[in-house]
Amino acid sequence: MSELSVLIVEDDADFRASVAALVGREGYLTREVGTLADARVALAEGAPDVVLVDLGLPDGDGMELVSDRDLSGDSEFVVMTGDATLDSAVAALREGATDYLPKPVDRARLKSILTNVARTRGLKHELHTLRGELRELGRFGPMVGRSKTMQQVYDLISRVAPTESTVFVTGESGTGKELVAETVHRLSARKDKPFLALNCGAMTESLVESELFGHEKGSFTGADRRRQGYFEQASGGTLFLDEITEMPVELQVKLLRVLETGSITRVGATSPTDVDVRVVTASNRDPKQEVAAGALREDLLYRLNVFPIHLPPLRERDQDVELLTHFFLDRVNERDGTAKRLSDVALRRLHELAWPGNVRELKNVIERAAILADSVIAPEMLPEPDPSRVVETAESTLQIRVGSPIEDVERRLILATLEEFGEDKKRTAKALGISLKTLYNRLNVYEAAQGNDQGNE
Repeated sequence: MSELSVLIVEDDADFRASVAALVGREGYLTREVGTLADARVALAEGAPDVVLVDLGLPDGDGMELVSDRDLSGDSEFVVMTGDATLDSAVAALREGATDYLPKPVDRARLKSILTNVARTRGLKHELHTLRGELRELGRFGPMVGRSKTMQQVYDLISRVAPTESTVFVTGESGTGKELVAETVHRLSARKDKPFLALNCGAMTESLVESELFGHEKGSFTGADRRRQGYFEQASGGTLFLDEITEMPVELQVKLLRVLETGSITRVGATSPTDVDVRVVTASNRDPKQEVAAGALREDLLYRLNVFPIHLPPLRERDQDVELLTHFFLDRVNERDGTAKRLSDVALRRLHELAWPGNVRELKNVIERAAILADSVIAPEMLPEPDPSRVVETAESTLQIRVGSPIEDVERRLILATLEEFGEDKKRTAKALGISLKTLYNRLNVYEAAQGNDQGNE
């Protein structure tokens, strides 16, 4: 039985006693106070493992305890409120609370929260010890880099990994967003359970719901048996949802419900199934802009973006290029039984490249160069610095007459960008901040309009 200590801060004596009874029934040590002032005294005497705190106290807001990290030390905070709105819950989580507990308290949820804290209380100390050692090696889990920006990312990961908070990773394609999610999982109490990744933009709208939530036999054509979705398959572990902004808006409503209730309903089922999954999401777009464009629900963003982590592009961490290069080359040499190396001139060439594809592009470049080289990778085996790659930083301009129709402005911008990128549609779509499908639809419209114009001549 655990020796977890719990401080209950609640002004309603009867409710406080009932919560203490529930906590005590699980075998945990409890202390009770009824005011903010008494809570400060109790925390000063010794930080408990968990603080269950009501937001509405007679002498102040319980959130003051959550945000006062000098006083609270390593205690985990769980806020209790009879008005558990999404805004209040998100505010508490942003201030550092581990979770929130609506009133009246559900015993099963309380037990789950306390169990998670008991599993992770030793993990934070372990992470603190490892963090310094890993930094010296330029490694953090599967991630590589010792630049200042990456050290900041490691700090964020180490803080959020032991918790149960949802994480939203942003960054350009190829920066390693899935590696962040995997590292969060590896350094959490869920590390021995599954880690599953699903790219929401890589499958059709009709398949995403079935992949996420599963389906019952006969629920649609081809469903010849019951199938568990990713949420059930990842039970006890972590589910990484990449390109979350590509998820159909209708399905986002169901995802939000899962995050709030902890249960899913398979396609074709009539009753829900409980799931215990930590969700990490990612996007290569600005989530706030996606909300403004109607591609992402604002309430879902609030629930997902509890702990944001932004990954810097490779061009902003130039000092990591050499470290990453040797890391990838060492892996190729180990795999192929070779001992190839990079010339100094070739290494200088790598620092001259813009890396629009980020770390993923660097990895592919090194692998290709290693195949071409007999023993030493020379600069001619690497890409030439490409001026067109710098266009993504808005070097080129397009003049638009004031008062031009929006449709004409859009058409000219799309066609000019496509021409600038040498008809590369994928890079064009990325630069414009639209999906590849949208770009093709626009180009088809322009082509059809041009055909009609020629036909009318």
